[in-house]
Amino acid sequence: MASLGFKASGAAQVAVENNVPHLVADQVASKIAAKDATLWGAEAESEASIRLGWVDLFEASRALVPLIEQTRAELASRGVDRIVLAGMGGSSLAPEVITKTAGVELHVLDSTDPGMVASVLEAGVERTALVVSSKSGSTVETDSQRRIFEKYYADAGINPAERIIVVTDPGSPLESSAREAGYRVFVADPTVGGRYSALTAFGLVPSGLAGVDIDSLLNDAEAASKQFAADSEDNLALQLGAALGGTRPLRDKLIFEDQGSGIVGFADWAEQLIAESTGKEGTGLLPVVVQAGDPEVTTPQDDFLEIKLVPAITATEYTATTVEVSGNLGAQMVLWEYATVIASYLLDINPFDQPDVESAKIATRGLLESRPAVEAPLFTDGSIEVRATAGLLPAGASSVEDAISALLGELSVSGYLAVQAYTDRLNLPALADLRSVLAGISGRPVTFGWGPRFLHSTGQFHKGGPAVGVFLQITASSDTDLEIPGLPFTLGQLINAQATGDASVLAELGQPVLRLHLTDRTAAVSQLASAVAAVQPTQAAQASS
Repeated sequence: MASLGFKASGAAQVAVENNVPHLVADQVASKIAAKDATLWGAEAESEASIRLGWVDLFEASRALVPLIEQTRAELASRGVDRIVLAGMGGSSLAPEVITKTAGVELHVLDSTDPGMVASVLEAGVERTALVVSSKSGSTVETDSQRRIFEKYYADAGINPAERIIVVTDPGSPLESSAREAGYRVFVADPTVGGRYSALTAFGLVPSGLAGVDIDSLLNDAEAASKQFAADSEDNLALQLGAALGGTRPLRDKLIFEDQGSGIVGFADWAEQLIAESTGKEGTGLLPVVVQAGDPEVTTPQDDFLEIKLVPAITATEYTATTVEVSGNLGAQMVLWEYATVIASYLLDINPFDQPDVESAKIATRGLLESRPAVEAPLFTDGSIEVRATAGLLPAGASSVEDAISALLGELSVSGYLAVQAYTDRLNLPALADLRSVLAGISGRPVTFGWGPRFLHSTGQFHKGGPAVGVFLQITASSDTDLEIPGLPFTLGQLINAQATGDASVLAELGQPVLRLHLTDRTAAVSQLASAVAAVQPTQAAQASS
C-alpha cells in the first residue's frame, strides 16, 4: 500500500488553509502528544486527563504479543481453530476491521438477536474459543453472551476456563470474577477510552488470537504517530482535523466512500470514533458510509464533506468539497484518532465523554424490570406491524409505504435518516440494501446501523448531536430465543427492550421514530423492500435530480 497521504479540495481545502496555521501556533499537535488535558477546555479536563493513553501505547502493546501467541498455541493444542469475540463498540469494531483487512477469520458477536447468537453457537463450541471484551464487564450484551457460552461449554463437557479469554481494565469487576473463574485475563490501559482502544488489548488480543501479525500493525502505527506530534503545517493529522472540524458553515455530514483502499470496513470503525466523540451539545460530525454510485456520492450537497479512502493520493482535481486519505491500517488508525480530537478542539467539544449513551441503557433496564405490555401496533400491513411516535402518521395511513412516506416528510433540508435494524446481521444482510434506496428517495443522507451495536457508536450522535434526525427502527420476531443463565430475561426480551428503550428516549427528545416490526422475517424483508421502492421521492430528492 502507498504511504500515508492526504489531499483536500473546495471548502475542505479552505478549512485547512484557515485553521492549520492557528493549530500550529497553538501547539495543538505537540500538546496532544504530551497528553495536555487542558486543550479541550476546563469542563473536559478531568475526563481528558485519564483518556490520552492512546498517544504512546506502543511499548505496552508490544508486550502483549508473546502472551497472545502463547495463548493461541495453547488453544490450537486443544483443537480450537475458531475465535468468537463478544464485545460492543470499540471492543468489536476495531478487531473486525483489523482481521478483515488481514484476511483472517474472526466471528464478531455484537448482537443480542437470539437468531444471530444461536447461529454462532450452532457452528460448534467444541472448536471455539470466546474472547469476552469489556472495560468493566457490565455491558449487558457482552455479559449475556458470556453467560450463554459458559453454559454451552459446560453442557458439552468442556471446562469454560480452557476456552474463555477475558480482556478488561485492571481492577474492574470483570477482572476479579474472571480470575476467580480461572480464565486467561488480559488487562488493557485504563487511560484509553473504548473508541480509541484499537491498538490496546481490546483490539489486539482477539485479532492476534485469530492470526493477525500484530507487530507489523503496531510498527506502522508508531512510525506514523511520530509525524502527528509535530507542530508543522505539513502534519497530516492537523490537516485532516482542520478539514473535518473547520469548514464554515460546518459540513457535518461526512460521506465515506472506499475506493479500493485495501482496508476492509475502515469507515465502520471511523464512524464510531467520530460520531461518539463529536456528537454532543447540539453539534457534531455524522459519518455516512456509502458505496460507489450511491446517491450521496452522485448528488453532493452543501452540508456534505466527501471522504474518499484511496490506495494512493491521485492527481484528480475535484470541484466538490472532497478529502482523499491513503495509508496502511495502523497509520490510519492513529491519524484518525489525532484528527478526531483536533476536530473536536475546533468544535469546542470534549472528545472523550459520551453523555447521552447512558440514557438508552437506563430506559432498557427500566423496561426489563417493569415488563410493560407490548404496545399495540397502529396497524398491520401483511407481515409488518407499524408503530410510530404520536402524530407522525396521518389519519388514514394503512400501509408501510404510507408510514415511510410520512417519516421522510419530516426530514429537514439539513436532516438525515437513520435506519436502525435490531435484528440478525449475519442472516438478514439484505436489510442494509435499503440504505441507498432510501437515500435516493429522500434526497438526504441515510445511515444504517445494526442494533444494538450502533447504540455504542452513532447512538450518542442521535441524542446529543444536532436534532435533525428522523429514525426508521426495524425489529423482528424470531422462532428462536435463548435463556440467559442467571438473568431474569431472555435474549429476545433484551433486544426488544433495547429497541423500545432507544425509541422512547428519541421520542422524549422530540425526534420522530417509525418502528416496523417484522412478524415473519423472510416474507417481511421482501415486503419491506417492495414498500420502500414504491415510496415517491421527496421534494429534496426531486430538487437534486
